[in-house]
Amino acid sequence: MTEYEASRSIAAAPESVFAVASDVGAMDDWLPRDVHVESAEPPEVTVTHGADVDRERALLRADPDQLRVEWGTRDTDEYAGWLQVTGMGTGPSEVVVHLSFFDPDHAPSGPDVEAALHRSLDRLAEKVGKGGG
Repeated sequence: MTEYEASRSIAAAPESVFAVASDVGAMDDWLPRDVHVESAEPPEVTVTHGADVDRERALLRADPDQLRVEWGTRDTDEYAGWLQVTGMGTGPSEVVVHLSFFDPDHAPSGPDVEAALHRSLDRLAEKVGKGGG
């Protein structure tokens, strides 16, 4: 198994950060540019990688009580991940995102994944700073 993790502080209340991070309709605004998520029958989503070539069914679960989002491939054990928001009161919040690739031979390049995670967290912070919308 290959795992990656990144974190970032965001100057906003944890509930505000979680609201944006868990909104399936807003995920394209902050996820890596070649990853697109579409709602299906909850908790199922469709994830597209690249130019609509690689579509896969995935599961996505958001737990507002824990301020946690979890996801993973539905039909294969290719990958899974989670995003956790922590903080007290009105901010700042700490956001940690974690990815696990279960087949190291099919895991993306480490530096590419780490850079994508950091860029995604930066975009999430920007979106939260704009009021989520």
